Amino acid sequence: MATISIRDLVVEYDGRRVLDGLNLDIASGETMVLLGGSGSGKSTLLRQILGLERPKSGSIVVKGVDITKCSPSELRKVRHSIGAAFQSAALFNSLTIEENVALPLREHTVLAPSVIDLMVWMKLAVVGLADFGNLHPQELSGGMKKRGAVARALSLDPEILILDEPSAGLDPIVAAELDELILLLRQTFQMTVIVVTHEMASAFRIADRIAMLYQGSFISVGTKEEVKTSRDPRVRRFLDRVPASMDNPATIATYFHEYLGRKEAFQ
Repeated sequence: MATISIRDLVVEYDGRRVLDGLNLDIASGETMVLLGGSGSGKSTLLRQILGLERPKSGSIVVKGVDITKCSPSELRKVRHSIGAAFQSAALFNSLTIEENVALPLREHTVLAPSVIDLMVWMKLAVVGLADFGNLHPQELSGGMKKRGAVARALSLDPEILILDEPSAGLDPIVAAELDELILLLRQTFQMTVIVVTHEMASAFRIADRIAMLYQGSFISVGTKEEVKTSRDPRVRRFLDRVPASMDNPATIATYFHEYLGRKEAFQ
C-alpha cells in the first residue's frame, strides 16, 4: 500500500499551470528522488505534500488521509508524521542546535524536560552532532547545518522524511557523507524518504526510484536503471548535462554578434 498517493494533481499560480495532472505512488519505506530543472515544479510538489498549499484540483492521500480535503485537525495529525529539512537548513540562529532540535518536542508533546534532553541527544548522535549541540547555527559548517536540520526533522520520529536539496552547496566529500546518512536513516528507521536534488551522483546512490519533472509533468518514473537508460530526449538532456541553448546554437551566435555590434556602436 502506498504511504503517499498523488492523483491528477493540478496547481496553478495566477492562471499559470505549474503542476499538470501529476500521478505518483510512493511506497512505505521507499526512497523517492525528485529530479528536474529549475522551475520544473519540484518545490511546489513538496509544498503540496506537506499540505502548505491547496491544489486547483486532484488529491494527495498521505497515510490514508486526503490532505487536500481534510480538516485542519486531521492535517495537523498527518504533519506530525512528516519531518522536513529545507534547502537552506532554516535553523533558528538565536537558538543552539540542541534548542532547534528540541523545539518541535516542546511545541507538540508533553514530555518531561529530561526526556526531551535525552531524545535531542539521541537525534544529534544519529547525525554525528552529539558534541556540537551547544553551538549556534552560525558557528557550524554548511554540512553540519544540513545535518542539524535533519536532526530537527527527526525529532518527532516521523514516518516520512522530506529533504529539499540536502547536498546543495556542499563539497563532494561532505555531500557523500550526507548520502550515507540518508541511507542509514532509511535502513535503520524504515522511513519513507522523499529527496529533491540536482546531484546526479547523490540521486543514483540513494534512490529506490526516481521521478523526473519537466514543465510540471512527470516525464520519467522508474528505478535508477530505468531512468539511467531512458531514451527520452528530455531525460537524456538532463542526465547528460546538455544546455538548452544547444537546441539552436545559431540563435546564441546571433545574439552574441548583435551584442558586439551594439557595443561597437557606443564606443
